[in-house]
Amino acid sequence: MVFNFNSRLLTMALSCALVLLGLTATAQADQTFFTKKEILRDFFPKSDKVSFEKFTPTKAQRQGLHRRLGYDLARSSYYIFVASSTSDSGSKTVDGYAIIDDQMGQHKPITFAVKLSPEGVVLRQEVMVYRESHGDEICSRRFSKQFNGKTVSDALRPNKDIDTISGATISSRAITMGVKRVLVLFDAAIATPRTMRISQSAR
Repeated sequence: MVFNFNSRLLTMALSCALVLLGLTATAQADQTFFTKKEILRDFFPKSDKVSFEKFTPTKAQRQGLHRRLGYDLARSSYYIFVASSTSDSGSKTVDGYAIIDDQMGQHKPITFAVKLSPEGVVLRQEVMVYRESHGDEICSRRFSKQFNGKTVSDALRPNKDIDTISGATISSRAITMGVKRVLVLFDAAIATPRTMRISQSAR
């Protein structure tokens, strides 16, 4: 599957802008800030296309992921979006990656997306759909920018590596947990196999 992008959309819906300005007292259920197509277009406005790779961990990989995360994965498969561009000479360059996932909040799942550099560094994190009645302060730039620059080597511990938001503690912890999972999934699906390929080709 391939998405072709030729223009940039607005980065946030009006409802999120109101939250950032502090003009709403409480969240409304099912706030949708981005659709899948919109978030990928916003993450990669200059890329020629965005395709995806399906990652279905083997039994051994799932066991390894469990050890690293401390819990079983909720899904059998994950989709990793790959943004790329083609030069005039025809060579293809990977611009970055993105993973969209859900993480349970206090009562309902929070849909979020993480943009990663080709090396697996977090470049952006955005809430796509927020379904709780409270705690939507996590969609603020003040909170989300804390993840920028994080890698799989970072522990991402709430209130140590990532400051949680008073009144949105559960949602803050949920997103922190979700971003950590994205980094571990990327490491298992993209970074580790890529390192193995380089190692094998050097023999």
